[in-house]
This record gives sequence, C-alpha cells and structure tokens, in this order.
Amino acid sequence: MSKAITFSEYGAPEVLQLTEVTTPEPGPGQVRILVRAASVNPLDVKIRSGQMAKAAPARFPVIPGLDAAGVVDAVSEGADAAVGDEVLGAAVGGSYGEYALLDGPVAKPRALSWEVAASLVTVGRTAFRVLRQLEVRAGQTLLIHGAAGSVGTVAVQLAAASGITVVGTVGEHDIERVTALGATAVRYGDGWVERVQAAAPQGVDVVFDASGAGVLADSVALTGDSAHVITIADMSAAQHDVRFSAGSADPADDSLSQLVQLAAAGALEVPVWRAYPLDQAATAHRDIEARRNRGKVVLLP
Repeated sequence: MSKAITFSEYGAPEVLQLTEVTTPEPGPGQVRILVRAASVNPLDVKIRSGQMAKAAPARFPVIPGLDAAGVVDAVSEGADAAVGDEVLGAAVGGSYGEYALLDGPVAKPRALSWEVAASLVTVGRTAFRVLRQLEVRAGQTLLIHGAAGSVGTVAVQLAAASGITVVGTVGEHDIERVTALGATAVRYGDGWVERVQAAAPQGVDVVFDASGAGVLADSVALTGDSAHVITIADMSAAQHDVRFSAGSADPADDSLSQLVQLAAAGALEVPVWRAYPLDQAATAHRDIEARRNRGKVVLLP
C-alpha cells in the first residue's frame, strides 16, 4: 500500500483527500516511479469539478494528475528504462501519489530540477502539437492568446526560436515577462484587436488560442480563414468552424525528448510558481481556479 490523493465525487477542491491505495503495478512497456514531483494542470481541475463528466465520466475513486517525474523502482517487459533511472513522462492512472506508472518515460537530465521536469510534459507537448498543426513557419506572424500561461509561454519560445514573429495577448503584469521570451506582448481585454493590429501591421497569419477568453470570432477575422485558428481552451470552437486541439500522450511522439533537451540546455524556460506537499493538493487546485499562479504549480510527495 502507498499514499495518494483521491476523490470519490465531483466537487470543490475539498473532495481531494490523502488516502491509502494499492501501489500500482506496471503493465507492458510501463515503468513505476517513486514520484519526486507531479504537475498540476488546469485539466485536473476540470476533471475534479465535473466539467469533463459528459465527455469522460470518471470511475471513482480517481487519482488525479497527468504528469510526473521520479526514480524508476519497477519495470515491465518492453519498458525502455531501468530501476534507478531518473525519468519523466505522462502518467497512467494518475500522478498525485507516492508512486505512478509512466508510458514512454524520457530520461531526466541532471540539469533539470524535479519540479521543471514534471511541469514540462503536458504543457510542452501541447504547445509543440498545436504549432505543428498550425503549420506555422519562419517569416510568418503568429498570435498567441494567453501567452503568459504555461502552454503559451512554451509556445512563445518555440515559435520565436524558429524565426516566427510572435504577438501575445497577456495581462498588464505579464507584458515585460512575455516580451523577454521573444514575443511582442499586448494587453488583452477590450481593444485587443486594435492593439494586435498596431503591433503587427503586416497582419496575422495564424492564431493559437490558449486562453478560452471568447476571442475566436475576432481571431478568424484577423486571419481571414477559420482554418488558420486553433484553440485548446474554447469549447465554442465548432460554432466558429475552428479546430479544437486535444490529444493524449503518444509514446511514439518524440516531442518530449526534444523539449527536455531544450530545457536542459537553457533554451526553454518553464517557470514553476509554487511547490506544495502532496497533502496540500486542494490548495494547489484553488490556486489554479483563482488564476493566482504565475507559472506551474507542482506537488512534492
């Protein structure tokens, strides 16, 4: 037996409880890790609150968590890791616990902290995936809504490093930080269209909406084609003929390995705002819901 955060009904953060669970056993191709850090993602909050109940009903009790980093302590046949390896990856069956199972683990370089390693998985893969889907290339102009968020921050850096002109909508307090990452940052809210047009007089080629702030109609108008807009956060996408990008981790996808190497080399920043002990998972969820965080929130079992 081991300890993990679970919830047995949808509800407020208080439904998250530290409980004893059966320690998971790795299946084919999987490894079990002793978790050193688990990332808290907005999707975790949506699942716990019941917002995803229609699309993906929960089978209670649920151990939340999509990402983890830790030390391999058990392997199954076909797993590409050995006991004692330091790894990170997408968790199978939850990551808010002392132990977690990983598919397709990626080696953690010594240069990466546990907190950053766990934080990189979902947000990095999401940013990488959407930029690939947009087929944006050097010389084009990309508008990122929510450029100061965890996914937006990674997308800004990946795009700017590829020779893409990046404009990002952000809160007033994030303008300086996002500008330093390589984007032209403009304030979101009323008048954002005019501010983007002033920042990008050459026009906007493609739009990545990571905010879900009701910006799709104007984004389509800016690009002139709904095919040039993708959202990961606005459930009204279909009403605007805009693609909603979602996807689970694919062990065959090597984007995480590339992201890890960039981060280890100092070419990709993944800011970690706060780390909490495992038993304070409810506090971590409240931070996400209130949008207090200025970077990733992680749990340390």
